[in-house]
Amino acid sequence: MNGAHDLGGMDGFGPVDPDPNQPVFHAEWERRVFAMTVASGFLGRWNIDMSRYARESMDPAEYLATSYYEHWLHGLETLLDEQGLVTREELAARKAELSRETP
Repeated sequence: MNGAHDLGGMDGFGPVDPDPNQPVFHAEWERRVFAMTVASGFLGRWNIDMSRYARESMDPAEYLATSYYEHWLHGLETLLDEQGLVTREELAARKAELSRETP
């Protein structure tokens, strides 16, 4: 593949220089997204390859402009919708509700 998600294999982006002191999660919502993704996988409605594909299906411009766990959230939302477990409308309604609750 040669998509936005495959930067490690593309020329011109420079070396990968990981920070050994970087935290796994920068915010509580990231921890929750990861946990929900792993827990939802136990429903048995998709496998790890489908989960990765769902994350990588994000529009390339959006993918490059968002964080690692935003990719995970996109993938989870995609799988929940595709499997008929939650609709996009239900997700949007819940996001709107949460944004009203957050000061």
